[in-house]
Amino acid sequence: MSLLTIYANNQPEHGESYRDFSSIEQQLKAIGVQFERWQADCNLTPDASQDDILAAYQEPIERLKTQYGFKSVDIINLNADHPEKTTLRQKFLAEHIHSDFEVRFFIDGCGLFSLHVGDKVYAVLCEKGDLISVPANTKHWFDMGENPSFKCIRLFTTTEGWVADFTDNDIAKAFPTLDQTVAALP
Repeated sequence: MSLLTIYANNQPEHGESYRDFSSIEQQLKAIGVQFERWQADCNLTPDASQDDILAAYQEPIERLKTQYGFKSVDIINLNADHPEKTTLRQKFLAEHIHSDFEVRFFIDGCGLFSLHVGDKVYAVLCEKGDLISVPANTKHWFDMGENPSFKCIRLFTTTEGWVADFTDNDIAKAFPTLDQTVAALP
């Protein structure tokens, strides 16, 4: 189940949590973040090809492409056996911004997006079926956990793909990781 925890940016040990979709969507909308739940048009097997996955979600992908002018779409698939998992995790964990939206739809697995907006941190546990669109120039970081297990559709308005400008703020180190967040769930 998806989870949103809102923290004061100087109090990572105390946050207010939301579990129901409507509350999460409402809280994120207030800071300009799009949060949706998608369903596939067909059943997908764990080894479904990129083409099969994109076809299963063609309607919502086309809607977003029209709405925002996305020019490229791909799929990222990371698991515990990925040879660069530690390097990729450390890169994504550093607070950064993008000049483009960061749009992810979780086909499978989970990840933790933490958005640093004003004096708050919005930690969003995204799971299978969740779409999150982080607006351009929003400070954030992403944790895929020590042993990642996720598959996401990514949409970009440029052909360069994922390009980050790092803030050099080490705030991410103070807040719960994906693994800590999942371990604390009832």
